[in-house]
Amino acid sequence: MPRTSTRLTFAVLATGAGVFSMLQSLIAPALPTVQHALHTSQSTATWVMTAYLLSASVFTPILGRAGDLIGKKRTLVGVLLAVLAGCLLAALAPNIGVLIVARVVQGVGGALFPLSFGIIRDEFAASEVPGSISNLSAVIAAGGGVGMVAAGPIVSALDYRWLFWIPVAIVAAAALIAVRYVPESPTRAEGRINWLGAVLLSGWLVALLLPLSQAGVWGWGSARVIGLFVVAVALFALWLLAEARSRTPLIDLRVMRRPAVWTTNLAALLFGAGMYAIWSFLPGFVQTPSTAGYGFGASVTASGLLMLPMLVAMFVSGVLSGRLERRVGAKPLLVTGAAFGSLALGFLARWHHEQWQIALVSGVFGLGIGLAFASMANLIVGSVPVEQTGAATGMNANIRTIGGSIGAAVTGVLVTGSLQPSGLPYDSGYTHGFWLLAVLCLGAALAALLVPVRRADRPSGPAARHVPTAAPARVR
Repeated sequence: MPRTSTRLTFAVLATGAGVFSMLQSLIAPALPTVQHALHTSQSTATWVMTAYLLSASVFTPILGRAGDLIGKKRTLVGVLLAVLAGCLLAALAPNIGVLIVARVVQGVGGALFPLSFGIIRDEFAASEVPGSISNLSAVIAAGGGVGMVAAGPIVSALDYRWLFWIPVAIVAAAALIAVRYVPESPTRAEGRINWLGAVLLSGWLVALLLPLSQAGVWGWGSARVIGLFVVAVALFALWLLAEARSRTPLIDLRVMRRPAVWTTNLAALLFGAGMYAIWSFLPGFVQTPSTAGYGFGASVTASGLLMLPMLVAMFVSGVLSGRLERRVGAKPLLVTGAAFGSLALGFLARWHHEQWQIALVSGVFGLGIGLAFASMANLIVGSVPVEQTGAATGMNANIRTIGGSIGAAVTGVLVTGSLQPSGLPYDSGYTHGFWLLAVLCLGAALAALLVPVRRADRPSGPAARHVPTAAPARVR
């Protein structure tokens, strides 16, 4: 492939994945505005986030596997069109019900992550794969930061509907360019989609994530929460059984058991818990009126600006990790990234009374996100057969999301477990939450130390023509 095409392909992949990542966080700061504009309750408005989370968790591994089977470009274009339709529907939504449906459609875009990693592995030269994956991971990480920073100014200057109109234009352009310039990957997996496995996977993911996201409203001891957890365990066991017996499993459990895969996924679970929880609670912390004994009474826009160091740091560290990976390997970068996260959260638990402290924590944590995102993707891609790239990277993204849901749910219990007469949380609730997240990120660093130092297979497809085949490639 000509180098100009390679760059154009990467631009399309980065645009799609970046927009999806931005949509994850873009609407969160605007939920009170959405609630007021659409005349709904706070508990109903939270479904705007919950529906997106559940949809993405279901479609990410399934469509990642579909790309492995029927063609990654074809699936990529279909996913981009689904995101486009979801954004258009959300921008025009006359009520909260339609907006929630639109968010379900947007969640299909979760498959952009594994599809993009798979296309890079299939089409780029072997020497370019780690750096390209690192750069794409940096864009994915930065997309979430852009959402937090941009939401306030967009809503203030325009209207919350522009949170979706802007992505409509960007995704439409990306889809048109993808149709014309992104090549169809020649590498295909054999077999078909295991629909029983897909249904069971969807079932246990929804049964797990739904109570985690709604337990604050329903109550942790409620019959709905406990019942759904029981259902999740039962469906998970059935899913494992169905996948183990299937000739064409949706997720090859033998691949998931590889040391480099399960250790990276464990680190993703723990780091995701810290990352998504801090994204959820730090803006609320700085927006709390100082009369509560903490917080700064910041506006949505001002709180977003305090997150700006995180956005810059995770993009820069993500890009640099591609160069560092060639010298030190992906494993040390994952360990370092998780350690940065733990250090930042420990600092935040101890010192959070000045705005510069929040900005410093934001920047250090951003360095950790950039390093961890890039190294996790490289470790997974380098450790699975080429025909399992989409499914394996999709599950890694899902496991990170599951960790985020668990981290946010547990942190929510600590923060809101005891409230002041004004209804605001006590400072100690946030402090205990930040300490917990610091421990989880430290656990991610320890899990990363278990990652083996060699990958299990060689590149294949076009990439294989750029490397010698006498010995397996290494990932240090």
